[in-house]
Amino acid sequence: MKNFAPDSSPSRLPREHERALRSDAAGWSVAVALTLAFGVAWPSAHAEVAANTAQPAPVKPIAKPAVKAKPAAKQVAPVELPPEAASEEQIAVAERVYYGEYFCDFKQTIQIKASEKHPAYVDLRFGPSTYLMKPVLSSTGAVRLEDVKGTTLMVQIASKSMLLNVKTGTRLVDECVCPKQRELIEAARQAADLEAQKTALTSSP
Repeated sequence: MKNFAPDSSPSRLPREHERALRSDAAGWSVAVALTLAFGVAWPSAHAEVAANTAQPAPVKPIAKPAVKAKPAAKQVAPVELPPEAASEEQIAVAERVYYGEYFCDFKQTIQIKASEKHPAYVDLRFGPSTYLMKPVLSSTGAVRLEDVKGTTLMVQIASKSMLLNVKTGTRLVDECVCPKQRELIEAARQAADLEAQKTALTSSP
C-alpha cells in the first residue's frame, strides 16, 4: 500500500493562511466594536449613577416678610377746662385767705399764693403737687380752700390750718401756721394775758 504524505502543496497553504487572516480580522472587528460600545456606554452609566446618588440641594425656607410694628399711639393729654369765673362772694373770700408759707408738723411746708392765671383762685403747693383751690366761706366763718378737682381741702382758722384728702377722708398735714396766723396767735396770747391781769387786780382784796 502506498503511503501518502500530507498535502503541503503551495496552493493549499495560501488558502488556510487566508482563512486564518479572515478569522483574525473578524475577531479583531468584534473586539473593536465591543471596546467602542463599552467606551460609549461607560460614561453614560457613570453619569446616571452619579446623578442618582447625588444628594439634592437643601431647599431654603422662604423668608416671610418682616411685619412692621405699628407705632404706638401718642397719648394725648386731657384738655383741662378753666374754672368758672369767680363770683363777687368768691372775690371777697379770696381777700381773707392767709397767703405765704405755712410750717406744719413733721417739718412739712405748704405754700399758698394767688393764682396768676385765674383771678380770685389760689395755687396751693404741697410737696411735689400743686392744686388750684377755690376760696369758700364756711358757715362758721372759717375760710375753706376747695380743690377744683375735688381731691383736697384746706381749712383755715385763726390759730392753724390743715390739709385734708377729700377722697380718703384723711389728713395730709396738720398744725400748719403761716406768718399772719402767728401774728393772730401772738395777739390772742397777749389779749389773754391782759385779761388775766385785769381779773387778778379786780379780785385782789
